[in-house]
Amino acid sequence: MLTELLDRMAAERGGVLGVEPKLVIDPDESWTPVTELVREPYTLLGQLVDATAARWNAPRHVGAALLWKTYSYWHTMPLALGWALDGRIPIMRLADTYFKESEAGVTIAATDVRWAADTEAIGDVLAESQAPLVKVLSAMAKVGERTLWGSTAEAFAHPLTQVMPGDYMALLKRIGKPVDGLVEPADDAYFRRTCCLWVTLPDAQACGSCCVLRPRRSPSP
Repeated sequence: MLTELLDRMAAERGGVLGVEPKLVIDPDESWTPVTELVREPYTLLGQLVDATAARWNAPRHVGAALLWKTYSYWHTMPLALGWALDGRIPIMRLADTYFKESEAGVTIAATDVRWAADTEAIGDVLAESQAPLVKVLSAMAKVGERTLWGSTAEAFAHPLTQVMPGDYMALLKRIGKPVDGLVEPADDAYFRRTCCLWVTLPDAQACGSCCVLRPRRSPSP
């Protein structure tokens, strides 16, 4: 089961995991509803963006992109692993989802999780639970939505190459827009077609999946 796999991952990482292994919590004061992030005037989300930018000495739009890279990874990873493991996909509705800052960047859980068995449900949860954050971050920090969705697309590809082998390209194709077409396979790995903007940081090296490392295709004869 997915929760057992997440338990093992947490143990291997010394407890540093950005999703509660059991997925479901009874939140105390350390947890914040994700709905607070999309509540106008978006004060809390702006604070998280500014803190991320300050941490990396980065412009605000880069801070927004890196915050989203972290959040979207931990929110998306259980969807990918559940699909690859046994086809049971954990759905956290926006109204039920909570987060807190942690050693993993953020940790995500929900007060209620329902289980689905079709990839259409993944598209639905992206539309309900990620799209509102993407829209606000894009407008707030002037970072492209396609750039942000590229991090979500990678959050499907990475665990299905590094944790539980799965055909991430087939999964992305089934989900469709806005994540389909944003990563491409490369031997046993993959490349993004958008940049997470990490490479723009001072002295930073490109991520192994960075679009700037994609081999150039030879022109057609």
